[in-house]
Amino acid sequence: MHIEYIDNFAALEQACAQLGQSPVVCVDTEFHRENTYYPELALIQLANTAHTYCIDPLAIKDLKPLQTLFANTDILKVFHAAWQDMEIFLHAFGNLPAPVFDTQIAAALLGMGEQIGYAALIQEYLGLDVDKSQTRTDWMQRPLSDKQIEYAGGDVYHLCKVYPMMAHQLHTLQREDWLADDFRALANPQNYIPHPPDMWRKIKANQKLRGIELAILQALAAWREITAQQRNKPRKRIINDDALIDIARQKPTSPAQIFSLRSMQGARLTQDDASTLIQCIEQAGQLPQDQWPKQPKFRKLGEDEDALADALTALLKQQAALHKINPASIASRKQLEALVTGERDIPLLQGWRIRHGGQILLDFLDGKTTLAVRNDKLVNE
Repeated sequence: MHIEYIDNFAALEQACAQLGQSPVVCVDTEFHRENTYYPELALIQLANTAHTYCIDPLAIKDLKPLQTLFANTDILKVFHAAWQDMEIFLHAFGNLPAPVFDTQIAAALLGMGEQIGYAALIQEYLGLDVDKSQTRTDWMQRPLSDKQIEYAGGDVYHLCKVYPMMAHQLHTLQREDWLADDFRALANPQNYIPHPPDMWRKIKANQKLRGIELAILQALAAWREITAQQRNKPRKRIINDDALIDIARQKPTSPAQIFSLRSMQGARLTQDDASTLIQCIEQAGQLPQDQWPKQPKFRKLGEDEDALADALTALLKQQAALHKINPASIASRKQLEALVTGERDIPLLQGWRIRHGGQILLDFLDGKTTLAVRNDKLVNE
């Protein structure tokens, strides 16, 4: 395995020109995010069947050849677990590579379950044990060692060998188009842009709040999100979740009361920040009740509903067995229970899942089909 390290613009242009002749390019990144809101791009790995490159974005300030390569819609960009890589490129370039193929997502359709790791994927297809000794390395340090470069480049080198095997399997199973919606979603910039008014939902203890407390939490979490972006600091470096919950509950009326909270010990808020939080509390308190955020309505299924969810589980297992995939790749038990209670905005009813499982379950719920036993087998007729 020969890996070319690219640390100047001329070499980058040449590498991208070479890769631009390929129908498929495998992509990976190394980054740091411990001390920033936005990920810091440390290394970009690219490969086709002939070349493997490690590109140093710390040494090369002008990455336009790479942007041009990513924008070429005649080239398929292959990732494993693409979400974070795509988020990085959106921040760095203002746009996303397209079209894309994610081997982790595709693996679920090939019977390997949800969210298979890279090392497990390589073991499955190539029988190789991937060296993960550099997982916690500091990719921002320079110079990078030969071992670091070999580790990083190896990820895309092996991916170039795995992708054709997966593509062949999908073609054989006639599932090439099943993932089109999933891959289009990966290349949609809107899916990576946080919506500050919704950030309160990501705070786990929000379930303990109700009414005006939720309205305050919503305002506080939105302020934290915007402030974290502006200062390029992790959310919890601005103010932690426990403090947001305490403030929403206790509704302090002065900065001094905020700083007196036990959960604020060690906080890095300024006096001006605390004053702004008081303003958030006051503004939330003026909202009419019909504008307060509401918790999703969860309820325990009744006995009949629980039995119906069991029937859906049986149908789901039947469909999964038909396609030789893990039932969890189609839907979770939680989704089935939501379906029974009338929820329709769930992954089961989107993309390939509705065509190859979801619609069958809907037809059963609507009384269009029934479960029966024929020759000792469960059938849906």
